[in-house]
Amino acid sequence: MWQLYDDLIDLIPEDVKVEECLLGCHWILVRSKAVGIAMTPFEGSRRIRNAGNLKGMPLRELASYIKSWNFMEAALGSAALNSFINCPKSVKRLEGYIQSEDNLNAFEYLKKQITGKKVAVIGHFPDLEELKDICKISILERRPSEGDFPDPACEYILPEQDYIFITGTTLANKTLPRLLQLGSNSEVILVGPSTPLAPVLFDYGVDMLASTVVTDNASLWKTVQECGCREIFKCGGKMVKIHKPAKDHIYKVASSK
Repeated sequence: MWQLYDDLIDLIPEDVKVEECLLGCHWILVRSKAVGIAMTPFEGSRRIRNAGNLKGMPLRELASYIKSWNFMEAALGSAALNSFINCPKSVKRLEGYIQSEDNLNAFEYLKKQITGKKVAVIGHFPDLEELKDICKISILERRPSEGDFPDPACEYILPEQDYIFITGTTLANKTLPRLLQLGSNSEVILVGPSTPLAPVLFDYGVDMLASTVVTDNASLWKTVQECGCREIFKCGGKMVKIHKPAKDHIYKVASSK
């Protein structure tokens, strides 16, 4: 189960240092090569190992916090990973991968492809209700609202889906490996600012990565300091999608189903 995590951590060079961290109401930020984002968890301890001494720490060490069972630490580790992996220059150099920088979210981007399909979404993203008219959607949520399924329902629902959208926060809470097993016969999209744009994830069953790169560090940092939530997408956060190259483009896959 840990191999996926170790493969991500191994992408971080030994000599890169943490420059700054910010744990906000909605988002956690880490600055190193770039600024990385992860969602602040709602549950669990608020304590962080080595708090007060994170600046100057090897980024690889902080990234290893993603394996912590303290979900706040794990989310901080996720942001640390993304501060290196989701660097705009690095993402642009991903040769051979189909990319999109149209600033549409993954659901808007794939709206045509998911029409008439069975779709599961892990995590209650904003505005999902709008999709109920075009597809058979099942929303699974750790803290379910009315109409949502509780997350243990994944064992029963995911194997029957055409498309599965999985929040990147499942890396920090350690549910991602099992969700990928359950979705092995589906098109899987790992989505949200917590998602690392790391092609190694394609080896584990992900078909598309939809995340956020930070193009204006100062603006986004200030927005998170001021308790911004969705505002990050207008204040320095740019949505980016990359596709698995080892098979036909996801549009072709969708049209053949």
